[in-house]
Amino acid sequence: MHIWVDADACPKVIKEILFRASDRKQVPVTLVANQFLSTPPSPLINAVQVPQGFDVADNHIVEKMAPGDLVVTQDIPLASEVIDNQGVAINPRGELYTPENIRQRLSMRDFMETLRSSGVETGGPAAFSQADRQAFANALDRFLAKRLK
Repeated sequence: MHIWVDADACPKVIKEILFRASDRKQVPVTLVANQFLSTPPSPLINAVQVPQGFDVADNHIVEKMAPGDLVVTQDIPLASEVIDNQGVAINPRGELYTPENIRQRLSMRDFMETLRSSGVETGGPAAFSQADRQAFANALDRFLAKRLK
């Protein structure tokens, strides 16, 4: 089992939670981004810098992941591909993407994108909070406990 992180937009605090979990549970973590990322010295944690470009990091993750791997991402199309490849996807707020909810999330994402492209101000997501951080840590712990029995 491997944890992949769509790291360009992943909050620093989430990466730190992942680093601690990697050390505690001895699970490899790979950050994928189109910029340089520093990681703590650990044989289990690494970063891959991919070239600039639309969906280059996403494509790298999908290409390298294996069934059962965990992918941390806010990118709903990437989460959909992960699910299609029998992976598990979670966002940094601790929300698990599932085969049951991913289509609805894709539809809502496309709807909001259509509104924005027509000039409607839709606002953005709420600020990342302590509750979001805790929800992610709890969801990660549940996932790891289930997978590493």
